[in-house]
Amino acid sequence: MPQVGLLGGSFDPVHRAHIALARAACQTLSLAYVELLPAGRPWQRGQLGAAPEHRLAMLRLACGDDPRLRINPIELQRPGATYTIDTLAALPRTARYTWILGADQLANFCTWHRWRDILQHVRLAVAQRPGTSPTPPAELALALAPDGLVRIPFPPLDVSASTIRQELIQGRLPESQLDPLVLGYIRTHQLYQRPALSPDSSRTP
Repeated sequence: MPQVGLLGGSFDPVHRAHIALARAACQTLSLAYVELLPAGRPWQRGQLGAAPEHRLAMLRLACGDDPRLRINPIELQRPGATYTIDTLAALPRTARYTWILGADQLANFCTWHRWRDILQHVRLAVAQRPGTSPTPPAELALALAPDGLVRIPFPPLDVSASTIRQELIQGRLPESQLDPLVLGYIRTHQLYQRPALSPDSSRTP
């Protein structure tokens, strides 16, 4: 069976670090491709800055025609709060899955809904984030299988969707952090012009 990567997130908005991480994971872990999973209603976050259809459209623009990147809107199509375990249970059993996450998410992994069950469906692949060690917390380390956690060689990029939203609200254009097509979409649809929302969490469990 092919090895398939899964990269979930609010993608609010999708930025260059998201796409760079997906590509790095695909290459270094020899994945067939990476599925990007935009969250519907993340249970650990407040209101999102852009509607689902806008986040999905921006993600399509950012991925372009790269065959290594595929978008799976399963979480946008499911009603209610978004839980990773529900997503994994709904995926076809035609691949071996690797869940891609940053070191900051790894540190909080044991707060995810039914996190032990998640480990039965996927191995974890972690990338370093600025200011956070890619070392699992003790409880997670004890629960992991010997090959249940792999490292993604990836330079930590100090980019976050929350900072990008703040800059857009203040009238600045973070051109270095966004794909030009994504930035153009944001300007065309006048997104992120309301007061700042809750702090960003790049992945909701």
